[in-house]
Amino acid sequence: MRILIVNPNTTASMTATIAAAAKSVAGHGTEITAVTSLMGPVSIEGYYDEVFAIPGMLAEIAKGEKAGAEAAIIACFDDTGLDAARALANIPVLGICEAAVATTSFIAQKFTVVTTMERSRLPLEHLIHRYGMGARAKVRAADIPVLSLEDPTSNALARLRSEIDAAIREDRAEAIILGCAGMADLAAQLSAEFGVPVVDGVSAAVKQAEGLITLGLKTAKRGAYATPVDKPYIGMLQGFAPGAMIDI
Repeated sequence: MRILIVNPNTTASMTATIAAAAKSVAGHGTEITAVTSLMGPVSIEGYYDEVFAIPGMLAEIAKGEKAGAEAAIIACFDDTGLDAARALANIPVLGICEAAVATTSFIAQKFTVVTTMERSRLPLEHLIHRYGMGARAKVRAADIPVLSLEDPTSNALARLRSEIDAAIREDRAEAIILGCAGMADLAAQLSAEFGVPVVDGVSAAVKQAEGLITLGLKTAKRGAYATPVDKPYIGMLQGFAPGAMIDI
């Protein structure tokens, strides 16, 4: 089976971290293709960045489906553009926040998402409520810039550890979700260190994508995720008109 993973930001080194985490859990015979968006912000930190990350991400999903991908994963914990991607694609499209929350709900009653910046905390709280876990999950921000996760001289890992410790003590968290795709390589290390399950959304999404492919399930095209109506788009966005995306 062939799974496409799209990093909606434009930092290729983060894509490499995401790809390594995905390949480490992929089943025998699963081909992982990880790509970096060709346009947009270098990191996604808040609503403004998210909006401008969506066009490049949609273009990569359109290309990936045309090339034979059987499922796609959006590797940003904001589930950037997830609904738009599902409307565009026929293949299943997974967001790593939704995947992580669903997976963790099987193994813990109370859990905490530890994300990067404070500006991301409220959007993630909204997602948690959308996914039906508002009564079971909390969201904490370690107040670390996304790109600092790739800088070994930063204090990002120390701040992340501190917030996980607080979540276990103060939230009574039984499990931790890492709220950024750039943390994908830290789950096993932190789980061993703190003695609780630590869930990485990239890995969770890979296993769920494999399951959907095995079951032969695709995105419903009635109602909310119906194929977009073909119409002209004007100006710089003309290449993102539904008909143009189909032919990309």
